[in-house]
Amino acid sequence: MMAYLDGDWLELATPSGNTIRVLKASHPRARRLRLTVSTKGARITYPQGTHPSQVNAFLRHNADWLEKKLGELNLVVDPLPPLRVGTPIEFPFRGEAITLDWAEGAYPRVVAHDGGITLEIPRPHSRALPVARGLLASYFETQIRRDVSRWLAGYVPQLGLAPTALRIRPMKSLWGSLDTRDRINLDLALALAPPAALRYVLAHELCHLKVRNHSPRFWAHVEAIFPDWREQRDWLRQNGALLKAELDRLIADVAD
Repeated sequence: MMAYLDGDWLELATPSGNTIRVLKASHPRARRLRLTVSTKGARITYPQGTHPSQVNAFLRHNADWLEKKLGELNLVVDPLPPLRVGTPIEFPFRGEAITLDWAEGAYPRVVAHDGGITLEIPRPHSRALPVARGLLASYFETQIRRDVSRWLAGYVPQLGLAPTALRIRPMKSLWGSLDTRDRINLDLALALAPPAALRYVLAHELCHLKVRNHSPRFWAHVEAIFPDWREQRDWLRQNGALLKAELDRLIADVAD
C-alpha cells in the first residue's frame, strides 16, 4: 500500500486493489492533518511546511477508513443540470420527487404547493440566483427544525439528556455530529431525504450524549429509541451522494 505524489494529487493504492486519488492542500491556519470525503472526492489538508512523508504516512494509516467512506457515499453520480432562473427542475424533497418552478413576485419568497414549490422573484433578475439559493437554504432549514423539534419532545425524556443547541448547515462528508459543547450539527441535505432518515441521524447524535463512541453500548441506545436505524443508515449509504450533489447545485453559493 503506497501513496504517490502527482502534482496537487496523491494516488493511494489500497490493499483491496483500488486506487484512490486524494486532493492535497496546505492551509496557513491548519494545525493538524485532516482527511475529508465529499461527493467530489477525497481531500487531505495539512499545515504549511509539513513534510511529504508525513502526509503520505497519514494517508496510508487512514486508507481503510477512506475506502469505506468513499464506498458509503457511492460517489458515482451523474452530473446534474445547474440551477437557472426561470427553468423548472425536479429534485427530491423529504424523500419525494417535487418540481421547483419560478414566478415573478413583489418580493422573494418560497411558495409551497401540491407537487412542488415555486420561487417568486421580483424583477430585475440580474441578482436573482443568489437570492433563490438563499431562499431554498432557509426553507430547507425550517423544514428540518420543524421535524426535529417534534421528535426531540419524545426523545429527550427517554434519554434524560438534551442537546444545548441545534445547528443546521451543509456538511461535506457527515450527516451529523455532536460537538464538545453538546451541540448537535445536522447536514442541510437531510431536508431532501425521507423524514425517517433525518430521524435516524438525529437519534444517532442524541445517543452520543450518552456514549461518545460507537461501541455496542452506543448502538444499544440507538436501537432502543429508533429500532429501524439499520434500514435508514443503509438508505443514506445508497443515496447519500445524490442528496449532497442535489443540495450543492441548489444552494452552492450559500454553503459554508
